[in-house]
This record gives sequence, structure tokens and C-alpha cells, in this order.
Amino acid sequence: MSDSAARELGKKSAGLSTRASVTVLALFAVGAAVTFDLIEFSPLVVAGLALLFVAVAAVSSAVEIVEAYEKEALTVFGEFRELLEPGIHFVPPFVSQTYPFDMRTQTIDVPKQEAITEDNSPVTADAVVYIKVMDAKRAFLEVDDYRRATSNLAQTTLRAVLGDMELDETLSKREKINRRIQRELEGPTDEWGVRVEAVEVREVNPSPDVQRAMEKQSSAERRRRAMILEAQGERRSAVETAEGDKQANILEAQGEKQASVLEAQGESISTVLRAKSAESMGERAIIERGMEALEEIGTSDSTTFVLPQEMTSLLSRYGKHLTGSDVGSTESSLESMGFDEETREMLGIDSIEELAAGDGDVDLEVDSADIELEDDIE
Repeated sequence: MSDSAARELGKKSAGLSTRASVTVLALFAVGAAVTFDLIEFSPLVVAGLALLFVAVAAVSSAVEIVEAYEKEALTVFGEFRELLEPGIHFVPPFVSQTYPFDMRTQTIDVPKQEAITEDNSPVTADAVVYIKVMDAKRAFLEVDDYRRATSNLAQTTLRAVLGDMELDETLSKREKINRRIQRELEGPTDEWGVRVEAVEVREVNPSPDVQRAMEKQSSAERRRRAMILEAQGERRSAVETAEGDKQANILEAQGEKQASVLEAQGESISTVLRAKSAESMGERAIIERGMEALEEIGTSDSTTFVLPQEMTSLLSRYGKHLTGSDVGSTESSLESMGFDEETREMLGIDSIEELAAGDGDVDLEVDSADIELEDDIE
């Protein structure tokens, strides 16, 4: 028996018990009065007591109280008369009967159902159906017990819906199952004056064998994902390492190139400085050698000496520097061969001369990526 039917039967029993209690109390009071000689037993008294009993029973059966959340179907001589709204009502006594209907939202538990899915996998599932009586008259006249009928219909619909789906869908698409069951229930329940407000599938469980297979599959999938992530991590690490090595090699090559360029430039500068030193010291060395020759000539016994023109020119210049004389001379001095403009620019001779003269700092910019040494110097 459903909960609603049980409540309705209990209410009817309560009503009948109330009326029976009033009747019993009335009979008990009359019997006690006769037993203790409180009233004299006579046909007139019996008739009065009978009338009193009938009046009490009639009043108790004629008054009907309907709760605020209910409606009651009233029948007189078995014929439907009307729906009683919440409040107090007076109905024909002894020949009328009422049937209450709860107008609130009610829940129906659908027992666990076994079904075979479309891919031949056994599953069990249960659900909860939320219904509400919209038309108490139709719920009274069109169906014997609307709660039991809705529960039975929900059970068969749940099995049918699970049988039309694959196992993966039954486990992952609960909302789809709910909508399909509700849609299947709406047609018949509308005829009964009942509205299905919602359907919720609580559990869908595959068979134990399928559960074990699914656990193994899930474990294998997790291991596969872990191996993929590990491989991706190793690949990324290898790529990062290779990229780092590449950058390190590039920097090392650039450093070696820059060091080679600087070394070559340093050698060039050293060569130029040695050349400049030789250029500045050449004439002095010649003069010193000449002076030594003159000294040897002076100690000789000969009175006639032949001096080359270059020697006389050097002696003249040297004497000028020693005495500070301003005597002009038209003789040409010994000069070393100079570098052409392109070679001076490449070797940085002008900067070297400034450094040698002490005129200030000279910046030598070296581009490690663009400097190219020329093999031939014109």
C-alpha cells in the first residue's frame, strides 16, 4: 500500500473512530444512568435516548473539516458530487463519504530496477519522481491510486530508457535519462490529473564484473597518461638542454671570434708601434754611428776625409737640434715611408698616435659579429 493511500485510510479511520467514540460514549452514559437508577427506565426514556444517539451521530457525520493543503472528493450514495476546498463543510450525514487528496508536491521512490543496456551490459538503477496533483477530480475518477500507478509507470520507463542506451551513456548522461523518463511519464499522468515535476536518477551501477573491468581500464588509462606526461617532460627537458647548449656554443664562438679579432688587432697595433719606434729612433742611431765614425776619423793621421752627403745632412740636423740654431737649410731630411689612408684607418694608426702623444683616451669598438680581417694590406 502506498504512503498516500495509507494516509487517506488513516484519516478515514480517524473520522470513523471519532464518530464511533461519540456513539460509544453516549451509550455508556445511558447505560450508567440506568444502572445506577439515575433515570427511570421506560419506553419514553428509551425513545429519547435513541433520538439523542441519532442526533449525535448525524452531527458528527455531517461535519467535515478539510486541511489547508488538501482537497476532498465528496460522494453521496456513491455518486461524485463535488470537491471540498480547505475549511469546514456540512455534508449529508450517513450517506456521504469523502476522499482527501494532498495538493502539495509529493515524492515517489522508484525501487531499483535491473536492465540490459544496448551493448548487452547489465545495470541496476533507481530514481525519485516528484509529482503534484493538479486536478483532484480526475485523480479520483480516472485512476485507482495515482501514486502507485505513477511508481509502476516510472519503473517500466526507467528500464526501457536504460535498454535504449549504451553503458557509457547510462553512466555519464544522467540528465538525458531524467529528461527521457519525465517526457515518457507526462502523457499518461496528465490523463490522471497529475503533473510530473521532475525525475532524478540516483544511482546507475553496472554489474560487479563490469565494474572490475572498468577499474582495470581506468587504471591502464591513468598509467598511459602518466607515461605520456613523463615522455613529454623528458622531450621538453631535452629540447631545453639542446637549446641551452646551442646558446652556449654560440656565445663561446662569439667570444673566441672576438678574442681572435682583439688579438689580431693587438698584434697590428704592436707592429705599428714598433714601426713608429723604429721610425723615430732610426735617424738617432745613424747619427750616433756617424759620430762614432767622426771620432775615429779625428784620431786618424790623415788630413783628408770624404764624407757622404747624407752624413753631412744628418750632422747638420743634429747640430741644429743640439744648438737650437735657426739657420735654414734646404737639404732634405731622411723620412720613412708612410702608410696609405686605407691602411692607416684599418690599423688605427691615428688612434695609436693619439695614445702615444697622450692626448686622451681613444675608444676602439669591436663588433664581434661583423669585423672581418682583410688578408691583403695594400
